[in-house]
Amino acid sequence: MTKAVRLFGLSAFALGMYVTPMASALEKSAGGKATITGCLQKGDEPGEYSVTGEDGKMYGLRSKAVDLSEHLGHKVTVTGTLRAESAQKEKGEAEEHEKKEAVEAGDIRVTNLKMVSDRCK
Repeated sequence: MTKAVRLFGLSAFALGMYVTPMASALEKSAGGKATITGCLQKGDEPGEYSVTGEDGKMYGLRSKAVDLSEHLGHKVTVTGTLRAESAQKEKGEAEEHEKKEAVEAGDIRVTNLKMVSDRCK
């Protein structure tokens, strides 16, 4: 009986050591943490907002944790999980929005927002 318990415990430990690095790799590939400062604007889709960073890149924003609508037209710093645009989707959006100045660089699931100014400069 103790032999079976030891074997089970050893197997569970080995499986845990194998699965943990895989989970970490999936989290990293799914998107990293990003912090962007810029002017918060209404996005193209319902429930979506956008911010153009100081580097000129535009990001789509969504959040369940933060009410982004309260900060429209404000200069804000947002932090969240970044999901970069795929090259094919980015090309499609560029064609769809030819008249826009910036192409969306990615989507951020906002977890925190800090208002920098109540006006965009």
